Amino acid sequence: MKKEGNITKFKNVVESERKWYLVDAKDKVLGRLASRIALLLMGKRKTIYSPHTDPGDYVVVINAEKVKLTGNKWKNKIYYRHSFYPGGLKEIPAEKMRTRKPESIIYLAVKRMLPKNKLGRKMMKRLKVYAGDDHPHAAQRPLKIEPEEIL
Repeated sequence: MKKEGNITKFKNVVESERKWYLVDAKDKVLGRLASRIALLLMGKRKTIYSPHTDPGDYVVVINAEKVKLTGNKWKNKIYYRHSFYPGGLKEIPAEKMRTRKPESIIYLAVKRMLPKNKLGRKMMKRLKVYAGDDHPHAAQRPLKIEPEEIL
């Protein structure tokens, strides 16, 4: 006996086209900006979204050096990394990170908001972050979008 019922059809991710978005991080609060970029990378705005697929878009972020942190976070926020050797813990304050590698502030904030698996690593490859105004992705004609419009 065969049971007939409604069957959910999933659209193939290959069939869906990926768009390119340009986000200007100038004077935007880091956490709010990162959460909205993560939505674009995951593809949660699309009707074909499903947690086990990757329908997300490409995101180009410019002016990473001009992002804002609220309160005293420029002095108090510390980024940690470890070399896996004894005594290998490195601490870098956010203020020093902004002068050395301003792209990594946005990169790390977005990375920590994505799934911690193969899918999340694949999504991160579509994030392009640049410290200044210039970016080499003009040929893709990215659509400029404000972070407030993403929700």
